[in-house]
Amino acid sequence: MLPPKALLDALSAHASRLFNGDSPLPRSEFETQFKALLQSGFSKLDLVSREEFDSQMAVLARTRARLEALEAKVTELEAKLSPPTE
Repeated sequence: MLPPKALLDALSAHASRLFNGDSPLPRSEFETQFKALLQSGFSKLDLVSREEFDSQMAVLARTRARLEALEAKVTELEAKLSPPTE
């Protein structure tokens, strides 16, 4: 993974070459090259898709709910095992 500054510098250099070409590109060609440039930059980052993120958040929520249920059960069992002290 590139450091953020190096990634931004590389993207900037590529974008500069794209914008400062000798002949102006047609809009569709420019969009295609710009998307390719961004995809190249994003591929160098450690990113996940929104679907993967949402999936992992759901797993985390279920895990937390189960953990809270287990903690409540342990507290209940500990209360049953330890005699009240007065």
